[in-house]
Amino acid sequence: MTNRQILQQFWGYSAFRPMQEDVVNTVLAGQDALVLMPTGGGKSICFQVPALAMPGVCIVVTPLIALMKDQVDQLRRRGIPAATIYAGMHYREIDTTLDNCIYGNTKFLYLSPERLRTELVIERVKQMNVCLLAIDEAHCVSAWGYDFRPPYLQIAEFRELIPDTPLIALTASATPDVQTDIIDKLAIRSHNGQPPTVFRQTFARPNLSYSVLETEQKEDRLLRILNRVPGCGIVYVRSRRQTQRVADWLSRQGISADFYHAGLTTQQRTDKQDAWLQNQTRIVVSTNAFGMGIDKPDVRVVVHLDVPDSLEAYYQEAGRAGRDGQKAYAVMLYTPADLEQLRQRTEQIYQPVEMLRRVYQALANYTAVPVGGGQFASYDFDAAAFTHTYDLPPTETHYALKQLQLEGLIQLNENYFHPSRLAMALDNRQLYEFQVLNPKLDPFLKLLLRYYGGELFTDFITISESTMARTFLINQPEIVAMLEQLHQRNVVIYEKQKDKPQLTFLTPRYDAPSLPIDVAELKRRREQALRKVNAAILYTEHPTQCRTRLLQAYFGERTNDRCGICDNCLKRKKQAEQADAAVRGEVRAYVALANGPGVSPKQLVHHFAQTDEELLTQTINQMLAEDEIRYNKVGNITLNNG
Repeated sequence: MTNRQILQQFWGYSAFRPMQEDVVNTVLAGQDALVLMPTGGGKSICFQVPALAMPGVCIVVTPLIALMKDQVDQLRRRGIPAATIYAGMHYREIDTTLDNCIYGNTKFLYLSPERLRTELVIERVKQMNVCLLAIDEAHCVSAWGYDFRPPYLQIAEFRELIPDTPLIALTASATPDVQTDIIDKLAIRSHNGQPPTVFRQTFARPNLSYSVLETEQKEDRLLRILNRVPGCGIVYVRSRRQTQRVADWLSRQGISADFYHAGLTTQQRTDKQDAWLQNQTRIVVSTNAFGMGIDKPDVRVVVHLDVPDSLEAYYQEAGRAGRDGQKAYAVMLYTPADLEQLRQRTEQIYQPVEMLRRVYQALANYTAVPVGGGQFASYDFDAAAFTHTYDLPPTETHYALKQLQLEGLIQLNENYFHPSRLAMALDNRQLYEFQVLNPKLDPFLKLLLRYYGGELFTDFITISESTMARTFLINQPEIVAMLEQLHQRNVVIYEKQKDKPQLTFLTPRYDAPSLPIDVAELKRRREQALRKVNAAILYTEHPTQCRTRLLQAYFGERTNDRCGICDNCLKRKKQAEQADAAVRGEVRAYVALANGPGVSPKQLVHHFAQTDEELLTQTINQMLAEDEIRYNKVGNITLNNG
């Protein structure tokens, strides 16, 4: 099939968006590429289409489990075989997934960067026919980026296992420094002696109007915005408590609103998200936990009630508005106090090394993981109980945990949801022998096999204990008890549902005093974070420059064009119209005084010598075009009295 036939068959599109087909052809030619596309620009198509056109499996490296699962689900709904490996999966399931990539028809394998370093993955990749290595969220490879993940630095080493496989790196936002770093750290190759291929889509969004408004009455201003702009929207706030407070307030004002944050249960998050996607809820008030991977093109307005930590984060979040190409609005509301608090909070984020070691040791005690063990093991994690048990200050601990994540030592996933799953641990012969020796469990095992079939022997099956209870006419506690007994006797592998935040050790556990933390690097990151904050503050406070041009400049895109629709452009346009009206009135009055013989152009220029020359010329030309003034027979300017 041709590229366009693949696009039509699996996505239903008859044509590519600008730049997409050029990227696809570059990859199919076996060349590396760096792709910079704004949020909603269609980055996934750039690696999914060429992968489908080539024999073999495409390995996709991405940092977020939620995004992995979302992408895999989307591909499967399109009839494309895809799989993912993530912390918390049973070894047997990981083993089966990797085997399917070697011997089966799996087309896409989604992995975290940490997973690339494991011996199991390394050995299996050597046996795979890998047609493409796609690095999503590629800015994570750069210490200059806003979401640095140290394990991304090992990707170049991993690539040595598949030296003939092309690599495509994709990100929605990267400054020139970050782009250079991505090319260097991922060892993106040049072609025919030319520099590495970089595809840049403009960071301008012609349909998106940016505004920044200083106000002490944020909620009142928010209500006015939502009443003026019809359609659905997102309101971003910084704290979980604020999400519920603002959503409740909007509901009392007659706006259909709900709140969302990572502390809700999986079912609550799913219900709230689905209600918004189906337009049953108009506005979601959320922390930045909402929006990642959600494909809703008709968002009309995104409002930030707090200034984000960086322009990269703001650009991505604001960019969730207007992905359908229709007019949309991105509005930031702030007070001067917000900006000072942002600076202070950024400085607080970088905790002393002693605090990091203290928290890391407490995590080891909390999970009972021995030194040298625990890599990729996941544990239920209750932050409040953790800080209370080990007498840790909550705020400092929160930032220390985030810092340990940035160091690539742990991963905290508050959005975790793992339904109950079941697989058979014995083969047919061994199972038969067990049934003969254990007649009390034989009827239940027969029910399991009748209900789930032979797939239990080859793969993990997602199960619902309540559904099984209704189907088997056995109460749910008995179902769970029998499954647990069979698990303990190594007949089945039974993984009970988890719906709690999960802590994962990404490396073998270190002795806390020997924790490998680079103090100089920590200091450099702190300085870099402050520079990003200062850029966000400059954007917020700038009184005249086009907002789109400010964002373009930040990401290294130079242009003299203005968007014409942001708050500063509209302010400039209004001021120009006022100035034009004033000059027009003065010109008319001056010409009227000498309306008989008229005024020569030289006299006019001399009289208005203190007026902006470009403005004067435009005004006179406009007045001539509208027949408000005219040239008489001797070439002087007079009023046109009809």
